[in-house]
Amino acid sequence: MRVSISEAKGKLSELVRRAEAGHDVVLTRHGRPTVALIPVRPRRDPEARRAVIASVRRAAAGKGAAGASAARSQDFLYGDSGLPE
Repeated sequence: MRVSISEAKGKLSELVRRAEAGHDVVLTRHGRPTVALIPVRPRRDPEARRAVIASVRRAAAGKGAAGASAARSQDFLYGDSGLPE
């Protein structure tokens, strides 16, 4: 939804409600987009963030598989001269 700044002055409460509901609200000046109204997302506290990171690390700890090095995985495509066979 695009609204001129002069029109938005009288509809600010409605525009804020629409932005909070997830609608795109863009304010324009002389027909050109100037400002977007977006809802503010609550920030997680540092402890909650650390807990999420720790749980992801625990889940991923045993998933790595040892195997051949990827650096040499395509060697069978090339001859001793370094050119494709």
